[in-house]
Amino acid sequence: MGVLSGCSSLPDSAPTEQAVLKSVKKPETNPLGFRILPVTPQLAAILSSEVPPIISSLDKASNRQVRNDRIGVGDVLTVTVFELGNGLFASSQSTSGSEGLPVGPAASVTNQNLPPTEVEADGTISIPYVGRLRAAGLTPQELAGKIRSNLAGKSQDPQVMVRISNDISNTVIVSGEVHRPGRVVLSTAQEHLSDVIAIAGGAVNPPEDSHVELVRGKQVGETDLGTLENFPSEDIRARPGDRIHVIYQPRSYTVFGAAGLQAVETPFKSPHVSLAEAVARAGGPNDNRADPNAVFLFRFEDPVAAKALKLDTPATPHGIPVVYQLDMMNPSSYFLAQRIPMKTKDVILIATAKSNRFYKFVQLLSTIVSPGITAANMSRY
Repeated sequence: MGVLSGCSSLPDSAPTEQAVLKSVKKPETNPLGFRILPVTPQLAAILSSEVPPIISSLDKASNRQVRNDRIGVGDVLTVTVFELGNGLFASSQSTSGSEGLPVGPAASVTNQNLPPTEVEADGTISIPYVGRLRAAGLTPQELAGKIRSNLAGKSQDPQVMVRISNDISNTVIVSGEVHRPGRVVLSTAQEHLSDVIAIAGGAVNPPEDSHVELVRGKQVGETDLGTLENFPSEDIRARPGDRIHVIYQPRSYTVFGAAGLQAVETPFKSPHVSLAEAVARAGGPNDNRADPNAVFLFRFEDPVAAKALKLDTPATPHGIPVVYQLDMMNPSSYFLAQRIPMKTKDVILIATAKSNRFYKFVQLLSTIVSPGITAANMSRY
């Protein structure tokens, strides 16, 4: 009995299934209060349908429609005034019978490009013979109509065109791991976030490893570029003033315990990796040491999935801690493992079999006894 009890003092690379299950019940070994959930078809369905970190909540926070053709502070405007005959803004350039203008046979149309005008900090501009007008918040067409109405009675049938020659207010800033960081001008086409990143030259790294941080006013939303490309509902439209920061965050997971290969941090290297693929990449459970009944997936779960799983575990800054247990001796588990997507920073633990300590003890005993047996055999000759 003394010899057998010595087996318990031998080192192990990972706990047994029983040790993991017991740790849940003890506050000293489970300060996070995590729960262990067996992998079932219902659980696999919830995890497989989960959408990665969403960013669309920033769009839902404000229901108002934002246009990308509004004039703002700092914009530089080009104003062109067309007049009949020798008007207020007469120049040497003139045309006869310009299309769209009601002119007579002897009438002429003069046009004058006013000097480029920058919208002041108070949102106004100054126009000759008109004075100071508020431009911020108006579209170029609305401002043109406002200038035209103020010129009525001073000029003969004035026509006004306003163009934003240097658009500052209808822009977003794209920074980080993109090929051409800087200011991107939004158009009336209402570009999406992925469009803006593409205009900035695209991400330097793979989409799933490109973390996208959107700062909109006082709100911040986060996701990855792969999510924007694969889930159109999350690829919201960019708004003037948005700041988009693309960060390289390579995804990886770690496998510990009685796996066929040594514990190592493993990069995803593909857009999607299932639990089955992750275990296979680690060499699967080791035939001599592992307990295939007890493959554990440790994860800080997202609030959306945690709510669907009815987890009442206190949240941490990283998420809700939870452990999923997979029984590899059950054939149906192989189907379920293919449906569960891995997340970055996941940890897989393949538990050590109870017989592993006895196996190690036999090996240790063999190492000690074998030289003596060999010496005894040699002494006979």
